[in-house]
Amino acid sequence: MAIHVARRGRGVRGNEKVAGWLFVAPVIVILGLFLLLPILMALWVSLTDWNGQGSPFTAKVPFVGADNYTRLFTEEGLARRDFMTSIRNNAYYVAIVVPTQTVLALGLALVVNNRMLRGRGFFRTAFYFPSVTSSVAISVVFLFLFANSGAVNALLGMVGVEGPQWFADSRGVLHLLLGAVGVDSPPAALAAGGPLGLSWWEWLSGPSVAMISIISLVVWTTSGTFMLMFLAALQNVPSALDEASTLDGASRWQRLRHVTLPMIKPTMFLVLTLGLIGSWQVFDQVYVMSQGEPAKTTLTPAYLSYRTAFRDFDYGSGAAISFVLFLIIIGLTLLQRRLMADREPDAPRRGRWWRRRVPEGG
Repeated sequence: MAIHVARRGRGVRGNEKVAGWLFVAPVIVILGLFLLLPILMALWVSLTDWNGQGSPFTAKVPFVGADNYTRLFTEEGLARRDFMTSIRNNAYYVAIVVPTQTVLALGLALVVNNRMLRGRGFFRTAFYFPSVTSSVAISVVFLFLFANSGAVNALLGMVGVEGPQWFADSRGVLHLLLGAVGVDSPPAALAAGGPLGLSWWEWLSGPSVAMISIISLVVWTTSGTFMLMFLAALQNVPSALDEASTLDGASRWQRLRHVTLPMIKPTMFLVLTLGLIGSWQVFDQVYVMSQGEPAKTTLTPAYLSYRTAFRDFDYGSGAAISFVLFLIIIGLTLLQRRLMADREPDAPRRGRWWRRRVPEGG
């Protein structure tokens, strides 16, 4: 009798495994057909010289191997220069957008999480509303705001500042600041040469004013989403910890730094990761507002990949740019994960700074 029950138990478990695979099979098939298979097809295209005519999987399409990749890094020419210019532009974009939107989102979450604030529902809706508005519509509005005779320049004129030509001036912010003090030409040491086909003067130019306008738009539209993530994390922080630190004489900044931030660290990592990925994939704002101009100072790898493939009909190089961008995102995400990982030797000291010392023998 016992043997019969054991066999029947194994049979039941076997049926559960089959049922489990049957339930997940549709998802696996859908992901395989519409996600994994297109990625593998695009990887093959990046190894060819396909011009978009016919099928890329025929013997007539030239196979070039890694030439599309090496052209981006090692070969002198327009392809490498455009790619490095897009990397420089996107690096400035990420360096400004990710910290700014994270700090702004956390600040907004702290404001609307305050129990003493009246109308918290209204403020949550108001702060989140730009995130659900069409990015194309907002981009068009920002084009009018940052026009030469737009509202931004009008406001600057009211305080005696002559506004720049936002989408016509290709100089970087650093160049503009140096030009204000009479330095209009680069020093010979910075103009002579630099890494990866760009001079040091170009690497250190800073983002253009056109890129600054795009950055302003993105920060305004993405902070609301990240605010909700921080708000959910703040509401899960035990109020007893905050009350205990207050009784021990901790200031508001000390409570934020030593109590709140360690408790919401997983959410902080999520926000930084999503912000990093989204910042390297910026496309629609660039497409609507500038299309890489002026003088390619708003060119990004995502838009360069699109332009190379669908305008220049060089699908192999366009796919190669997208895969290099994918590797950049993966590498930076892993680096960020490593930097934000908990370190066990430091863990016992965290969160206990407010404990009072008990006198010996007391």
